[in-house]
Amino acid sequence: MSAHIRPVQVWRGDRLLVELQVFRAFSPWQRARGLLGRPSPGALQGHWLQPCNAVHSWFMGYAIDLLFLDASGRVIKQVETLQPWRMAGCRQARSVIELAAGEARRLSIEEGDLCLSAP
Repeated sequence: MSAHIRPVQVWRGDRLLVELQVFRAFSPWQRARGLLGRPSPGALQGHWLQPCNAVHSWFMGYAIDLLFLDASGRVIKQVETLQPWRMAGCRQARSVIELAAGEARRLSIEEGDLCLSAP
């Protein structure tokens, strides 16, 4: 497992909803590259950009779902199926998790859910 891939648990209230395996893009270079030149994330996989409050899908060949998180990891905005050559943002967000298009809905992730790095 890559040193940058970590589990992230998604909680709804006191119930664990799902555990994702995310690539942590926390350096400027990793955030700038994002998913460019990478295949679409698979099931239960994602790409976590931090700090980040806006994403573009320029030069991408596939759509993605976005989970905008506040400083505590709470989903404050969700964008489903952002098509290539588009942009999305959330001024209050501190980080973003990118998922394959349709994955947020498939996993029943909603605004208000809490995303926490697993121990």
